[in-house]
Amino acid sequence: MQPLLALLLATVPLLEPAAGGADVLGVLGTRIVKQGDSLIELARAHDVGFNAIEAANPGLDAYVPTPGAPLVVPAAWILPPSAAPGSIVVNLSEMRLYLLPGGGAAPVTYPVGIGKDRAKTPLGSFTVIGKTVAPTWYPPASMRRDDPTLPDRVPPGPDNPLGTHALRLSAGSILIHGTDEPFGIGRKFSHGCVRLYPEDIPRLFEVVPLKTPVRMVREPVKIGVRGSRVVVEAHDDPDARVDLRAEAQRQLERRGLAARVDAGKLAAALEARRGIPVDVSIDVF
Repeated sequence: MQPLLALLLATVPLLEPAAGGADVLGVLGTRIVKQGDSLIELARAHDVGFNAIEAANPGLDAYVPTPGAPLVVPAAWILPPSAAPGSIVVNLSEMRLYLLPGGGAAPVTYPVGIGKDRAKTPLGSFTVIGKTVAPTWYPPASMRRDDPTLPDRVPPGPDNPLGTHALRLSAGSILIHGTDEPFGIGRKFSHGCVRLYPEDIPRLFEVVPLKTPVRMVREPVKIGVRGSRVVVEAHDDPDARVDLRAEAQRQLERRGLAARVDAGKLAAALEARRGIPVDVSIDVF
C-alpha cells in the first residue's frame, strides 16, 4: 500500500452503511486516480457533488489529478439536525438534499447545485405544490435583462435547463429540478433553484408526494453517533457566518456527548472542514 494512502485510511473513518435510526448514512471509500480522470467526472460517477469531492481531497488538482494518487470518495454523511420524517431538507452548507420518508423508510440523499451569490437559494420552510414531467422553462425577466438573447420559452428537451422533471415549491419561482449542465452539481450555479444530476431527479420525483414539507437550511456543522463513536462533519460555508466551534459544542451538549469528545480531534476536524464524518471520540485504552 502506498504510504499516503495508508495515512488516509488511518485518519479517515470508514463508516459502515447506517442501520435504521442511525445518524450516519453511507460509507467513505477510496480509489486510485487513473490517467485522464477529473474530479468533476469522478464526483458524478460516485453521486457526490464537485464541492464534496474537492473538499475531501485538498491535495489533488481538481481538473488534472495526479494519476496513481489516492482519492477519498466522500459518500458518507451525518443527517442534518433539522431532518424530520416525511420531509425534505436541503442543507445549503454542504449542497446536499435529504429526503426522510415517513413510516420508518430509509433516508435518501442526493448532491445538488444551488443559487449563485447574486441569486441565492432562499432559506426557510416551503411545500411541494407541483410536479411536472418534461417541464418548459420560461426565463425570468431578470435573466432576460442580463442576456437579451434568451428566448421567451425553452421547450422540453436535452437543452432545457430544468432537465426532465421539476418539483415546484411554495416560494415564487423556486424549483427542485434536473439540469442540462451536470457539472454544476456541488456548485453555486443556478438562479436560486436547487438542481440535481439528470439521473437523480427522476428517482426523487417518483417518491416525493405533493404537500411534502421542504426546509432550506445552512448547517455547516453536524454531530452524529455511530456505534460507540462520536463523529463530526464540518463544511466550509462562509455564508453561514457561524462560529463552528461554538455550534459544535452546542450540539454536543444538547445531545449529552461533550464528555465523550477529544477536544484536539474536534478542533482539527473543524479547522480542516473536509465535509466528511470524522471520528472525534476520546480513545480509551
